[in-house]
Amino acid sequence: MTALRGVGAALAQKLARLNVARVADLLFLLPLRYEDRTRVTAIGALLPGVRAAVEGEVQLTEVAYRGRRQLLCRISDGSGMLTLRFFYFSGSQQSNLARGTRLRCFGEVRRGPLGLEIVHPEYRRLLGEQAPLEESLTPIYPLTEGVPQGRLRALVAEALRELERSPLTDYLAGSAQLPQGLPTLAQALSYLHRPPREAQLEELAAGRHPAQQRLAFEELLAHHLTLKLRKRSLTKDPAFALADPDGLAQRFVAALPFVMTGAQARTLAEAERDLGGGAPMSRLVQGDVGCGKTVVAAAAAARAAGSGLQAALMAPTELLAEQHWRNFSQWFRPLSQTVALLSGSQPARTRRSALEAIASGEVRIVVGTHALFQEGIEFKNLALVIVDEQHRFGVQQRLKLQEKGHKTGRVPHQLIMTATPIPRTLAMTAYADLDISVIDELPPGRTPVQTVVIPEQRRAEVVERIVQACRAGRQAYWVCPLIEESDELRAQAAEETAASLTAALPGVRVGLVHGRMPPAAKDAAMLAFKAGKIQLLVATTVIEVGVDVPNATLMMIENAERMGLAQLHQLRGRVGRGTEASTCVLLYRAPLSPLARERLKVIRETNDGFEIARRDLALRGPGELLGTRQTGLAQLRVADLMRDAALLPRVQEAADKFLERDPDAIAALTARWVGEGERYGRVG
Repeated sequence: MTALRGVGAALAQKLARLNVARVADLLFLLPLRYEDRTRVTAIGALLPGVRAAVEGEVQLTEVAYRGRRQLLCRISDGSGMLTLRFFYFSGSQQSNLARGTRLRCFGEVRRGPLGLEIVHPEYRRLLGEQAPLEESLTPIYPLTEGVPQGRLRALVAEALRELERSPLTDYLAGSAQLPQGLPTLAQALSYLHRPPREAQLEELAAGRHPAQQRLAFEELLAHHLTLKLRKRSLTKDPAFALADPDGLAQRFVAALPFVMTGAQARTLAEAERDLGGGAPMSRLVQGDVGCGKTVVAAAAAARAAGSGLQAALMAPTELLAEQHWRNFSQWFRPLSQTVALLSGSQPARTRRSALEAIASGEVRIVVGTHALFQEGIEFKNLALVIVDEQHRFGVQQRLKLQEKGHKTGRVPHQLIMTATPIPRTLAMTAYADLDISVIDELPPGRTPVQTVVIPEQRRAEVVERIVQACRAGRQAYWVCPLIEESDELRAQAAEETAASLTAALPGVRVGLVHGRMPPAAKDAAMLAFKAGKIQLLVATTVIEVGVDVPNATLMMIENAERMGLAQLHQLRGRVGRGTEASTCVLLYRAPLSPLARERLKVIRETNDGFEIARRDLALRGPGELLGTRQTGLAQLRVADLMRDAALLPRVQEAADKFLERDPDAIAALTARWVGEGERYGRVG
């Protein structure tokens, strides 16, 4: 970066916080938005809330003390008066704003005690009669401490001059893969840093201008190529070929107390084909809540154990890890296979015993939380890594767990599960390094859950509904309000709700589960609920995944308007797991924002997780859904996977052509857009 004129070591260090290390990086540091300073608005025509450029002559400048010391400057252009208000100012600044000085100012107009005003406007003194206006829209860049807008604009201007002298390589120049009507790389960059005055601000704000689409296409292509190369390099690494001479997987399926659905059987067959080969499997299994992903994962683990090797399942919470461990233990007990549990809160003696059994290879199937990848945990021969609810883990965590198997000289197979369905085109781009299996069928006998949306004022009716359900021998959940991201406050809210419901429902046995409870107490409450000893379970969103109680037919969710669609759908999936009709009641507090209203409408209209995922993406974008904030895809600078979905088929075609015809250009193209993200290549 120091190669740019006027950039010393100190400034280079500050720019590094904006991921600017070279001159070219400045060109890809795109404006967040634009301001129109190409025309001057008459003061008399100004409206509050509008950002505008104005010119006027200073009528009065004075220091006022209204609560705090401030500099007030009154300007006029003959059509009206405007106050410029400064809270931070110097003596020289005050003297430069003397009566009779002509100024050109820019800022947001607002109502003030003296009429319309601009607080801390950008301004300059006009010395000539006709000072030229800006010829292009003014870019507003992302900032970091110590690098003001003006300095950054000057640096970008210098980089643009450098671009004219020494153009960047355009890897898509003349490419038939580039969608029609998109400009060259140099044209796109020049336009986006200096849009002409006639540019449509609405189109630029929406990210739909051809210049933005040109960069979005190249960025998506770079990420897609990175994932394709990861997949290609992974197939060159050796893995255990899981032959399962004991036939444990086959016996596991035969011993299940139910018959797998066709979708489960198909997904298992796809995984087994991968596991039988010598290259590492890298497969994503996605499916709706309750579709039976866990049993497919358990059958894959049986194949590893039947091959004399080890499998590890990592879950995001202790509650879910314990649920998986209980299910696995129940399924594997008839086959004389012990399943170990590793979690952060285990007693030291239990943990030490489990660690010894894992290190010796005596235990072949291990279930745990992130505790699985901590230092000091050694596997004898880890052949399969299963990650549940993958979007809840950082990519480095998954990488660490996978590295536990490297001491054998072989890379463990990966089976990644998610109950957050992802639309196909998006999944093919976001997970191009994974093979994808979809379980698109629910086990037979499931009754769709009816969802009703009720205002908080009708809370008494909901409480009465609980009484009726409990009298009929059914059970219910009451999910507490999402106050804020604080386990302590959530626990407090849950405790208060449980106390008030216990008082309101004297004949109902009420239990409580929240994240701050000791694991043993939490486990005891969950087991009591599952056994029917508790009729109403008051809980925080800790029960979002993993709890399976077929007799629970009623779910109440307070403050539902504050939760995301995916979370509401996951919570609703805790009921409707038996043959009885189930209901999910969403209690909301008015007034509803347009986004909250739309979410509640979607969740009421459909039980289809894939449709909910599609609508959720449309409402809030893919970043949170995919859990890609820690990976290359997290740092999309221009592209938006939902907005630019129409580009994705062409991106995939272009990636195939690059791999076939121009492999030498790929490294430079991916370095431009992905950079360090590529080092996580081995993780799904």
